[in-house]
Amino acid sequence: MSGKITGNPLKTADFEFDLPPDLVAQHPTPIRDASRLLAIERATGQHAHHHFTDLPKFLNAGDVLVLNNSRVIPSRLHGRKLAGKATVEMLLIAPAQDFTWWALVRPGKRLPTGTRIAIHDHTERPTPIVAKVIEKNEEGHARLRFDGTGDILAELDWLGEMPLPPYIHREAHNQTEEDIDRYQTVYADPAGSIAAPTAGLHFTEALLDQLRTQGVEIHALTLHVGLGTFAQVKADLLDEHHMHTEHYTLPPETSTAINAAKIERRRIIAVGTTTVRVLESAAQTHKPLAATSRSTDIFIYPPYEFRIVDALITNFHLPQSTLLMLVSAFAAPGELRGREWMLKTYAEAIREKYRFFSYGDAMLIT
Repeated sequence: MSGKITGNPLKTADFEFDLPPDLVAQHPTPIRDASRLLAIERATGQHAHHHFTDLPKFLNAGDVLVLNNSRVIPSRLHGRKLAGKATVEMLLIAPAQDFTWWALVRPGKRLPTGTRIAIHDHTERPTPIVAKVIEKNEEGHARLRFDGTGDILAELDWLGEMPLPPYIHREAHNQTEEDIDRYQTVYADPAGSIAAPTAGLHFTEALLDQLRTQGVEIHALTLHVGLGTFAQVKADLLDEHHMHTEHYTLPPETSTAINAAKIERRRIIAVGTTTVRVLESAAQTHKPLAATSRSTDIFIYPPYEFRIVDALITNFHLPQSTLLMLVSAFAAPGELRGREWMLKTYAEAIREKYRFFSYGDAMLIT
């Protein structure tokens, strides 16, 4: 279910832009909804600068706001090789058979099959748990077996760190309570993501209650964020990039609410690119939508035609990322010009000193 458009002329390099390093947010705003909000109207091309607390001004009674409620797991582990004592970093990316996990490991080339790694907890203390590299795939990912525990997932709260992206600079064993709290949405529920659905980080319980009071319907779905969302695009042409699969669940109450809204011509507002990917994936299989739990490898880029989503809340994304490609497609559905328009919008955000990436500011596209 890739959603590929054959013969597309766009290249990965077409989504490059220059970003001053000081605009990469290293910490969240002191208050979640105090972040800035760049509001864009596709029909007019108008931009307006606001704060996230102004979001209710742009939503109407009857709108359906759809959230990704996946909870981030503290999936970054640290340890030392039992032979040689070199330090090792492991990012668990997907469960495999028999309680093993696929992981990104560093330094990967120095960790061949058979390597054993003594795991330290998040305070840098040694533990009785040992990881063993039992397999490596063509992408260089390692499959790890954990001796000393029956299920490493159950140990992560005391072993692991939040999987902050590499552009947020933290030393090993040096994450703060702020990171543990703020790299998680206030409505996070089922655990399984290895990166936050960052558009949702701006919401507070009070803001959600305000939206409900004014008649906005709020519903959830779950996509466990994995490599499909944030893996680097290595192909030169967009047609040649293949997304990793990610698992999602669209519950019956959410699909029913969306179907009713579409019949009544009420808007569906997606919070984040992961929510968009679930809704558009589900629409490829069932129209009207049906409750489902399955995997998707959908890759959305210009000139994609959207079936479900009418408005999008999103953060500012990395150059040449699949997230920027999706947002560019949403800027001008069914056309190629959304790329140029979105890069101009990003240039304006840079001039106005918006904060970028996971802990950064937000954008509303209507």
